[in-house]
Amino acid sequence: MADIWWKADPHDLHRLTDRVSSVYIERSHVDREDNAVLVINGRENVRIPAAMIAVVLLGPGTRVTHGAIRLLADSGTAVCWVGEQGVRLYASGLGPSRSSGLLHRQAWLVTRPKERLNVARAMYAMRFPGEDVTKATMQQLRGKEGTRFKKLYQEHSRRTGVPWNGRVYKTGDAFAAGDDVNRLFSAANTALYGICHAVIVGLGASPGLGFVHTGSAISFILDVADLYKAEYTLPLAFDLAAQGLTEERDARVALRDRIADTKLLSRIVTDVKALLNPPGTDFDTPETSALWDEHVGTVAAGTNWSAQDTHPATRSHLDLSAAALGEQHIAIVGPEFEDQAPPPGQQP
Repeated sequence: MADIWWKADPHDLHRLTDRVSSVYIERSHVDREDNAVLVINGRENVRIPAAMIAVVLLGPGTRVTHGAIRLLADSGTAVCWVGEQGVRLYASGLGPSRSSGLLHRQAWLVTRPKERLNVARAMYAMRFPGEDVTKATMQQLRGKEGTRFKKLYQEHSRRTGVPWNGRVYKTGDAFAAGDDVNRLFSAANTALYGICHAVIVGLGASPGLGFVHTGSAISFILDVADLYKAEYTLPLAFDLAAQGLTEERDARVALRDRIADTKLLSRIVTDVKALLNPPGTDFDTPETSALWDEHVGTVAAGTNWSAQDTHPATRSHLDLSAAALGEQHIAIVGPEFEDQAPPPGQQP
């Protein structure tokens, strides 16, 4: 079986012309050595050129130094703290994108009903190839999707011989609800959400600005994951149930291998970019920092405008003195290393 997509051999990174999609690290110490990330564990020491990685996934048992994180950030590499085998995203750092252009584009689309409906239709069109959905309402699209999944449930039940008695889902503890195939479907979906989350964060888009889903901090993740459930997680759940593999880990590992074999990661990247920035769209993503102005659009950052801003409409009379931190600010700063006292019973 092929290695999972994040386990590309780090020794071969220098031969790649493009960045490696991501590198997964588990039970290792991550440090910095010059302009490379140094991964140290009980088996080997591996140097990885930081500028050739799109995303670093830090799995369980991983320790990382401040120097390594700073290097990855300077190199435009996203850092994600994930669960075992990278299928649960717990937290993320700065993504590879140094521009907020894609995020601005997403916000522009989602706040205009006409444009938002067009993106939602494009998402449904990916599920109904060959059908014209350009004039369908959201109600009609939801109905078509519901009918499609009812048929898929029945087809996979007949194919595998696993009974299907309806979808059961428990919010907050999805794996605890329903029969084996329901629980496997929920577990695989959760893993798929983690993968989609990592891609969206890495591209610089917002997980919360959805087009079909709304109101959740992961609305866009749910939108994107729904594009692949019929192809990935639903048949996988029936296949595993038919084999008697009914643990949550069975779903996660099986989905992991399927993602590797079919290169789903690159497909998600392509699909998200096409949805937010379709071909022919005039969309600039400058990697510069500026200050917003309500009259002239933007002005240069890094400038003291108290003396230089002579435009009456943009002249500021705000108090620019340093703001007090206030009583709610908490700072925890450890002693310098050389000042730390030795542990009890040891000599300095």
